[in-house]
Amino acid sequence: MPWYAWLILVLAIGSIVGGLLLLRENAEKLPLTEEQLKRVHERNALADAKDAQDR
Repeated sequence: MPWYAWLILVLAIGSIVGGLLLLRENAEKLPLTEEQLKRVHERNALADAKDAQDR
């Protein structure tokens, strides 16, 4: 491969990695109330039970 193909490849990979790092840096946790968190846990438990039943 010529040198400019390697350069384009390195730039593409660097762009992808840089974008992922930016996403990780700017990610914030959602502020949930206790009631909302409880409902999320209940839904997850129901979904897990349904998945186990389907198997």
